[in-house]
Amino acid sequence: MRRFLTGATAAAAVLALPVLAPGTAAALPSAGPASPAPRANDGPGLPDGWRLTGRGDDEQLVWTADEPVPMGDARVEFRAGEKLLGRPVPEKDGRTFRLPLNGTRVGPDTDVRALAGGRRLDAEEDGGRARSPHRAPVPRPAAELPANPVDPGTPGRYRTVRGEYDLKSIRVPGLAAPVEMRATVVGPANAPGTRPLALFLHGRHTTCYGGDDGAAGAWPCPAGTKPVPSEKGYLDAQKLLASQGYVTVSIAANGINGQDGDLDDGGAQARSTLVRTHLARWADWSAHRSTAPAAVRAIAPADLSRVMLIGHSRGGEGVNRAALDSLNPPPGAADGYRGPVRWKIRGNVLIGPTIFGQNPEPDVPSVTLLPGCDGDVSDLQGQVFTDGPRGVSNGTALHSSVYLVGANHNFFNTEWTPGLAKAPAEDDFWSGDTSDPVCSPGTRTRLSAEQQRKAGDTYIAAAARLFVAGDDKVRPLLDGTGRRAPSAGPARVLTHATGGRRTPAFLPDAATVTGGRVCDQGSPDRKRACLPEGTTGSSPHFASWETSQDPGRTAVELHWSKAGAPVRVRPARPVSLAGAQSLALRLMVPPNTTGTRLDVALTDASGRRAVLGDVRVDGLPGSERTASYWGRELRVPLAAATRAKLDLKRIASLELTPRTRAGQAWLMDGWGWNPGTAAVRPASLARVDLGQLSVQEGDSGKRTYRIPVRVSGHGTGVIRLFSPGPGQFEVTPRTVRVRPGDTSLDIPVTVTGNTRYSDDIPHPAFAKAVRGTVIGSYRGGVTVRNDDPLPKVSVAPVPARVTEGRPMTWRVSLSAPADTSIGAELRLLPVKGGAELSTLDVDPTWLANTFGEKPAPARPLSGLGSEPTFYVDVNPGSLTATLEIPVIKDKVREPEEALRLEPAIYDNTGKRHTGPAATGTVVDAG
Repeated sequence: MRRFLTGATAAAAVLALPVLAPGTAAALPSAGPASPAPRANDGPGLPDGWRLTGRGDDEQLVWTADEPVPMGDARVEFRAGEKLLGRPVPEKDGRTFRLPLNGTRVGPDTDVRALAGGRRLDAEEDGGRARSPHRAPVPRPAAELPANPVDPGTPGRYRTVRGEYDLKSIRVPGLAAPVEMRATVVGPANAPGTRPLALFLHGRHTTCYGGDDGAAGAWPCPAGTKPVPSEKGYLDAQKLLASQGYVTVSIAANGINGQDGDLDDGGAQARSTLVRTHLARWADWSAHRSTAPAAVRAIAPADLSRVMLIGHSRGGEGVNRAALDSLNPPPGAADGYRGPVRWKIRGNVLIGPTIFGQNPEPDVPSVTLLPGCDGDVSDLQGQVFTDGPRGVSNGTALHSSVYLVGANHNFFNTEWTPGLAKAPAEDDFWSGDTSDPVCSPGTRTRLSAEQQRKAGDTYIAAAARLFVAGDDKVRPLLDGTGRRAPSAGPARVLTHATGGRRTPAFLPDAATVTGGRVCDQGSPDRKRACLPEGTTGSSPHFASWETSQDPGRTAVELHWSKAGAPVRVRPARPVSLAGAQSLALRLMVPPNTTGTRLDVALTDASGRRAVLGDVRVDGLPGSERTASYWGRELRVPLAAATRAKLDLKRIASLELTPRTRAGQAWLMDGWGWNPGTAAVRPASLARVDLGQLSVQEGDSGKRTYRIPVRVSGHGTGVIRLFSPGPGQFEVTPRTVRVRPGDTSLDIPVTVTGNTRYSDDIPHPAFAKAVRGTVIGSYRGGVTVRNDDPLPKVSVAPVPARVTEGRPMTWRVSLSAPADTSIGAELRLLPVKGGAELSTLDVDPTWLANTFGEKPAPARPLSGLGSEPTFYVDVNPGSLTATLEIPVIKDKVREPEEALRLEPAIYDNTGKRHTGPAATGTVVDAG
């Protein structure tokens, strides 16, 4: 690492570093970690690339990478060990990320980390957790699952036709530039009647190609570049569905990808607007076919009462929001679609999706594909689409998770696959300099791009056949029954589900446990966490959220060193399993383990007990880089309970007794299970949207504001509200009952005014659905806007002339103190007339650490790289900071030499403000 020397005066803390201009840095491959930036830190003990700026409530934690962090679907977050500190705000350089600490202490022993989707960015990849000293070998799987009698991956009988349309761009709230209305259409040419519609939405990928790296996330695409055709990457799946009689359309969303970086929800509402606008056009064309584009007229007409949405990555969260907005209309001010809902969404397929808000639509059935080697959304947070709906609505919608061992994030889309894509593409899974036993190409478990795409297409078709066509014969492929689709080829695919024809029975957060313990899925507290720090790998069930405290997400942990010690789970009140055929358990065991066996028993309220049978479960293939702690669905028939005359209407406890010598397991939940597909009955739910309030700081006094809330829909419901206060990082969650018409949940924010420049200060709040509600905008808050002028900056050598052998000191000065740290650039400019200080005139160690250069041959310092620049931070309340350049004494007689620096600072909008350049002189020691 390159380090930097700093100097300080009594009036200022100092931070100085040189960097090259952004244009000189190569784009970082998305799969690898960003190298720490060449900067010192002003927090003793912090790793290179990290620093603290500011004081008190204005203190910020800053991480800067050597190179721009490339576009991806996961968002960057800062952690202290396993504890979530927050999600930083990216700066326009794509390298720097700042997080207001709001009073949280970060000290020399804090294990600060930058992650995205569970993947470490600031250091060598370790999956976000420390590696265990021993890694279990990846076992060969047990015998393959039985084949399902119906294979949805088999092409149908219809001839397919492909076309495109490109309509006038639309305006979307929150985005400055219009968003394209372009799509690729594939449909049956000879199918009778109207046909169901399947709409595809790609995720957050690079937007433009053909120019320099700066165009990768631009919108509109700069001259000389082309839009990345991500919408054309699902043609195989579209052709398969079209041959089976579906009209398919894959829509472009580069206009959102290039502008969603500053959106609180990551662009979910914007993507919903885009999806529903396309659906509205299709509704128009169904009613007036002659007005449709030629590509639409060339295929069978679409039936808008039978719609399925397929979303990849952030597109998954986008189609979830579109389904939610279709059932529960959003506030008009935040929505770009204002027309009627003339369609019915029968189901969603979510491919490696994000779900930043962790508030899935509970009443639209879903299938979530979880790629076991996902290198982008590597925490597999999409599992929340299956876990999250529990208890929120009536539970009739089936929510399925489909775990694909050996699949990565990108290769479901051919335009994100090397060798097939028009634009540059790559394998998103990255294992550093070592081979990963599960996911490195060439391992037994890793799928090829073609194998992965074929498996994905098959399960998309399975969802369509179940949710849209109503064919229950494909349900065993999706609901944990344990069947395979021959068309998926060699892919090992595992499934489990919630909802549908299940009745909830054993939910850990409402249970008393003996012999084991109830653990918190996302807790940073080692004593409470389900997977404490140091665990190899991670769990999709335990994906982190906006806050470290996340009540209601629990599991029952079993840990035993000898067979025969039972773990009893007792619900708060007796539960009913009457009418159920089996007890279905979602049970998780460590990756790469085999043969874990447990006896399963029930006891009714009168004390009658029956052993239902035993279950055997193996762990998934896993490594420290995979999220392989995942619940397997296990079913035990209830026949033994009936024979023992248990009262199945009043079951008091579940008993799990290990029969293997030692082991560990986690019970996610237990259900009464019946075969068949339930009729989905969307409930009347209240919808909650947290709003944003922007206020001026003012020059004096205190003012109290309240975070706006809008509750619409029908009926009363319960949400969990998280409302951090100023100077307090740890939020206090509370449950709140809401009803339509509520406009305030009493979340006060007090603002103190003054006349000093500062950053805009956010005071956020978050919400999650608990019961009888859905959440649209899950994040709200009050942002206090700076209303004071930016100080002017200047730099001067102190003194103006120094003798060689003494350090050259530069003082950066502000015209007025600020409430926030002011980062000043000091750019080295060529000297006007006379000699310039060269590489032979400065300390060689400093030169190597600073610029990575050797002294010889002699070169002017201003010629090192492109626009070499130092950064100096002026702390809050201070007027000055200093930079020292160590000049060495030599025995060579030489003329006076000089350095010339130009200072610059940036305001809250990113605008650069320069000060006058200054020149300092070094004289010969004689």
